[in-house]
Amino acid sequence: MTMHAVVTEPDIDERAPEPPTRWKPGTRLLFRFSFLYFGLFCVVYPQPLYAFLGPLAQWLPDDWVLKSSTLPRPLVEWVGRVVFGNDSLLDFTSGSGDQPYLWVLVFCILVVAVTGTLLWTLLDRRRPDYRRLAGWFLLFIRLCLAGQMLGYGFAKMIPTQMQEPALATLVKPYGDFTLMAVLWNQVGASPPYEILLGIAEVIAGLLLLVPRTAFAGVLLSLVSMAQVWILNMTFDVPVKLLSFHLLLLSVVLLAPDARRLILMLTGHAVGPSTAPQPFHTPRARRIALIAQLALAAWFLAAQCIGSWHAWHEWGPGRPKSELYGIWNVSEFVRDGQPVPPLTTDETRWRRIIFEEVPYSDYQRMDDSLVQVLTDIDTGAHTLTLSAMPADPAGAETPSAVGTFTYDRSAPDHMVLTGELGGSPVTMTLERVDLDRYPMREFKIRLVQ
Repeated sequence: MTMHAVVTEPDIDERAPEPPTRWKPGTRLLFRFSFLYFGLFCVVYPQPLYAFLGPLAQWLPDDWVLKSSTLPRPLVEWVGRVVFGNDSLLDFTSGSGDQPYLWVLVFCILVVAVTGTLLWTLLDRRRPDYRRLAGWFLLFIRLCLAGQMLGYGFAKMIPTQMQEPALATLVKPYGDFTLMAVLWNQVGASPPYEILLGIAEVIAGLLLLVPRTAFAGVLLSLVSMAQVWILNMTFDVPVKLLSFHLLLLSVVLLAPDARRLILMLTGHAVGPSTAPQPFHTPRARRIALIAQLALAAWFLAAQCIGSWHAWHEWGPGRPKSELYGIWNVSEFVRDGQPVPPLTTDETRWRRIIFEEVPYSDYQRMDDSLVQVLTDIDTGAHTLTLSAMPADPAGAETPSAVGTFTYDRSAPDHMVLTGELGGSPVTMTLERVDLDRYPMREFKIRLVQ
């Protein structure tokens, strides 16, 4: 009788080759710096931790994201004055992610990380590796990166970040656009393209939140953020700091598997990942998986709620003006006298544009556009235009630009009668057919 031994196939994790027990000195040094620098960045910089608030963030003030970075404010402002000769004050009204305060904040993080790395190396130079700590560190920055990828991805997938070119954009001279405006209008003019960009970022964020697909999520995040950073740099978009660090976070997450990636790209066989992991038992890994899936649901709920508000408050679903459209001034009468359409006349209007509530734009004969606050009373058929306040948060009463009554004898014909600049004025307006602008007509023609 032949006896056959029963061999039980080991778990895949048990068959994985054991990594070297001791890291190289350069690897330990690089880890110490990365742990301090990127860990501090994710904790101190305004946005990374903000995503973890999930739906709760909807009830916070709009400037809370910036206010969350005020803890090191005295140090940052002191360094700004002493080292860079700049006040480096945190501007809560600015939407820029590259304001001087944030640059000095990152400089302070760099100095602390370098100093901490040197001290850590002197005090702990005999430790062979930081495998357990590295596992937790990589998990933390992976979750931070996932939150950012989902946030920016949803803003494109539900196209509220780059919107369809505004009506005023259609009549503005191209040479007056900033580089950022060119990029924003280029992407916004093709919603399918923007949606596809967003889908790629959302998929990357979701893959990052599942341990078995995290490597694919890192690769997709790396490609996506490389494109975003290059666009921010070449079109002068003021989110250079954050996009560059999200790109670096992708590189850090990829580093433990860089050798496997190279082998795979060069057609060689690759084994299982040897990247440090924080969980080492099947039970711990199951709990961690459930927790990360729950975090994914938390992030998704926040993005769905935020996207709904963005769509209706400033996106395509926002309220439109009752007089929506581009209205050309065909006749302009001041003090009973017709005013010819001379480009040298700074007081005559070429057109007025109504789009979103409560604003409108009037265009002078030299093509310059002026945005004004607009109050339309459809019952009384009155129109009041006021200058935009210098300080949006101020309490000053806006100064009047013009008051009119309007008469729409036809949907595309309107007469404004009232006072402009202290003089009685009558303007005859004709609404432009928006289909005449090719940018408003999205078509894909396979044969042309």
